[in-house]
Amino acid sequence: MPIAAADLLDSLTWRYATKQFDSERTIPPQTWQALERSLVLTPSSYGLQPWRFLVIDEPAVRAQLRPFSWNQAQITEASQLVVFLARRQIEASDLDRLITATAAARAQDTEQLAGYRELMHKDLVAGPRSAQIGAWSSNQVYIALGTFMTAAALLGVDTCPIEGFSPPDYDRLLALEGTPYRSCVVCAAGYRSADDKYASLAKVRYPLDELVEHR
Repeated sequence: MPIAAADLLDSLTWRYATKQFDSERTIPPQTWQALERSLVLTPSSYGLQPWRFLVIDEPAVRAQLRPFSWNQAQITEASQLVVFLARRQIEASDLDRLITATAAARAQDTEQLAGYRELMHKDLVAGPRSAQIGAWSSNQVYIALGTFMTAAALLGVDTCPIEGFSPPDYDRLLALEGTPYRSCVVCAAGYRSADDKYASLAKVRYPLDELVEHR
């Protein structure tokens, strides 16, 4: 069901990159489950979903990650911490997985999807873009990040996207080395602290007519 345009804009105006979380407040399970589902429902190119999402529940692991995150307090103080992982490569097996899942979901034979599989193969596995899969998969992950942050704002949950971290150290600590996935971006989620001075600052955005052009 659609929501009112004013409600959407109010939520997007309310959100900001939260610098200080209330470490005593946790996201209710039902709300968090909805946010995890929002990640699953994120659109992706070809529908390939070249990602995974690590929810870091263990305080000890978060404490290990914090020094490799410019010592940002959000890493340990937020209710939830999500590490967004991107595929290192797209392989034929990834295409087969999608084709099998699509056929099952839509009551089709995989043979009916052979042309689609070939299209993906020519583009991402055998084509020129195969040499740029790192950038391509990162772009897909950022779509998921945007979906997650918008969904959180609509549910009254604060977030802070974090690029200030060391991916190699995250990969080492999270045992990602040698796997098909790598750390791409991080997002903390929870509820803002009453002491976070950034919550009351005016949002700085350029005028709409300077950013949106109609032709």
